[in-house]
Amino acid sequence: MIPEMDDMLKLWALDMHGGPPSGGSGGSVLGQLMDCKGELIRGSRGGSRMLLPYSADIELIVNKHLDAQLAVVVREHYLVRDPHRMDSQKYRACRCSQAQFYRHLHAAHVAIAGMLLERAA
Repeated sequence: MIPEMDDMLKLWALDMHGGPPSGGSGGSVLGQLMDCKGELIRGSRGGSRMLLPYSADIELIVNKHLDAQLAVVVREHYLVRDPHRMDSQKYRACRCSQAQFYRHLHAAHVAIAGMLLERAA
């Protein structure tokens, strides 16, 4: 895995797909406005420092341009939030072994990073 991509994908998951409410009025935009007394800063949900365009680019890459097996692994690793779910269940959901799962995850990190660099160029 590429640590920087891991961080970006965690932030993407929170930014685009929400996360568990962090207290206050919940995870909705209206709740955030109430918590911040009307001064909402996009991309601040869950402590995210990623700008919204990068989240949208990652969303498009994962949904449209990433190899299907790699996209499944990315979704399974970053979007499925079940504290009682065991790692073996992730591997089974992706129909691969633990070693294959992490090889696919690394390949997804490399592919997403490359596509983000192409978009930036």
